[in-house]
Amino acid sequence: MLTDDLIGALRCPLCAAPLARAETALRCPAAHSFDLSRHGYAHLGTGRKLPEGDTPAMVAARTRTLPTLYGPLAEAVDHELMDVFGGVFPPWHRDQQSEGAPLVVDLGAGTGFYLARVLEGWGEAGGLAFDVSKAALRQAAKAHPRAGAVLADTWGTLPLADGCADLVLNVFAPRNGDEMRRVLGDGGLLLVATPTGDHLGELRAALPLLKVDEAKERRLPASLPQFRQTGARTVRWTMDLSREQALDLVGMGPSAHHVDLSGLGGQLPDRMEVTAGVFLSTWTGRPLPSRPAGRGTRR
Repeated sequence: MLTDDLIGALRCPLCAAPLARAETALRCPAAHSFDLSRHGYAHLGTGRKLPEGDTPAMVAARTRTLPTLYGPLAEAVDHELMDVFGGVFPPWHRDQQSEGAPLVVDLGAGTGFYLARVLEGWGEAGGLAFDVSKAALRQAAKAHPRAGAVLADTWGTLPLADGCADLVLNVFAPRNGDEMRRVLGDGGLLLVATPTGDHLGELRAALPLLKVDEAKERRLPASLPQFRQTGARTVRWTMDLSREQALDLVGMGPSAHHVDLSGLGGQLPDRMEVTAGVFLSTWTGRPLPSRPAGRGTRR
């Protein structure tokens, strides 16, 4: 749900002014107006064509799969945050004079599965899920009582105030380092999850799926020069899958945009074991240069 506190972190994507609720829309002082969907998310697109997002079929597969098969990754995210935070969220720049609850921003959030798990562990925090898929945002808008959902291109300028986020999540999603650093508060934390080279390797061997770049983990620091890495762990687990579950794993991922799934079931056994591998890393922001006027701040 987009509460007034969460809306307070948002900024007009056209002029960067603060937004406020106005019946079924969000408006800035310059009268730019953006719809609030009846499904619960804010549409902060600016008219240009957005990147291709998850289709309704991909979202349905993701909704079935994440709670049943990706629990180990959600637990690993919890453990990584506990290790970094020592059970106190957020531990860095807040004091009794700070305004508002801690804010978690999930970029490329999909259905909001990981954001909801993080919010469940940090009782005072609110969360904003960003994605370009309307089907995914319908799920993210109701993923957790303290979460709101926003349709926006995470490759562009994020409609968020400077330094508004205490934690930024980036799980299997594109990384816009400059914007992630701009919206992350000084001392805040970025958590990134990327697939390892052997992630779903058995499925990739059996089916004509997109390959995982085996050098992705090594290239990650170069893609985030605005940040300093503070921690890392690799999470692996084995999934015992039915044919239907295996097809859901394929159908929820990027290969679903490029591969005809209708005939793939015949190439799979009734059951198979599939390896999942994810590289988790945490980062803090390097000092920012002087910021140009106009973006606005939340605190």
